[in-house]
Amino acid sequence: MSQLVTGAGAVASVGEGVDEVFAALCAGTSGRCELRGFDPDRYRARHAYEIDDRPATGGDIPGRATAWLLRAVAEAAAQAGLGDDLSRVPVLVGTGLRELRSAELAWRDGTPFDPDRLHFGPALRARFGAERSYTFSGACSASLYALALAADLLATGAEDTVVVAGVDTLTESMFGLLDRVHAEPPERVQPFDRARRGVLMGDGAAAVVLRRDEPQGEKPPGGGAAGVLLGRLRAVSMNCDARHVTAPDPKGIAEAVHEAQWRAGVKPCDIDLVLLHGTGTLLNDEAEATAIAEVFGHDVGSPLMTAIKSMTGHTSGSSGLLSLIVALKSLSTGQVPPTLGLTDPVAEAADFRFVRERIEGAELNVAQIDAFGFGGVNAVAIVERVGAGAGAGAGGRAGS
Repeated sequence: MSQLVTGAGAVASVGEGVDEVFAALCAGTSGRCELRGFDPDRYRARHAYEIDDRPATGGDIPGRATAWLLRAVAEAAAQAGLGDDLSRVPVLVGTGLRELRSAELAWRDGTPFDPDRLHFGPALRARFGAERSYTFSGACSASLYALALAADLLATGAEDTVVVAGVDTLTESMFGLLDRVHAEPPERVQPFDRARRGVLMGDGAAAVVLRRDEPQGEKPPGGGAAGVLLGRLRAVSMNCDARHVTAPDPKGIAEAVHEAQWRAGVKPCDIDLVLLHGTGTLLNDEAEATAIAEVFGHDVGSPLMTAIKSMTGHTSGSSGLLSLIVALKSLSTGQVPPTLGLTDPVAEAADFRFVRERIEGAELNVAQIDAFGFGGVNAVAIVERVGAGAGAGAGGRAGS
């Protein structure tokens, strides 16, 4: 059984709100900027993809990730007609580092910070009355892991409505770690390009409202006052291949893609668009390309493929859900954002139909979203345009 996406919210370096973020990405706008949050002279890399909301007086402040999360959830809940009362709705939050930047500021500068605010439950309770919130700290696929749990809660009838969110912010410790492991400091994120040097992190938050579908003939639940339906979630798969702490495994990725398509009841030839994980790292892009080529086979040149991290940077735990929202917007509008900086694709992706310049007017029904994290935590989602009736129809299985 598929589920309905009835609301969405997003905050990123390229804009505030889903429409603004999507328009910026379609226009090829990059959120890349010189480091603002901490002293760039301590590092070789000098750029990141940061949300510019710090005080004009300079310096960093705690609680920024929480603030973005609340704004993304508020936008999604408003569009879905839930308002500000989420007391009866579970909120599932995927993240890589939670509010670690606030903890860094408390340790380094003595900035006041309540350890209870390291996760997001207290803030969600205060803002929305959310009594059931759960934070999943699960690397770069965390928000799609949360989405999979939400799909299970709906499929089993345990819940009728679930809010799913993802959020992460740059931390100095993570930035410093990546700065040390790159052979050369990257200037920008260039997914799948032979000249790529590595990943740069980005700030971001995303949220969707997921609701259980109803039998045909009944009014779809929770479409908001205007009955808005943004799309259908056909399936989410997730696995943990645990092959290596950091290096991705093409086999584990391929298995996650296979399972997502099986659960959705679609074949590779049914997929019109792929939102690739595309981090621009030396290992991830080739591993992902190898897995996609294996799964899609002779159909690998059919779907459009793009990687929005080329404009947002790697937004870690929020990246999967942010890509999912972009996929839904692409399905409904026919517009597809480009992959910036891609001029010479790696050999493993030679047959991919990359989007290098904005596409408009495309007929798109089904999209696949990839998200992979450290430790081999892989997640893949399949979404469908409302009324598309792709592949095997609505008979696919949703959930994990």
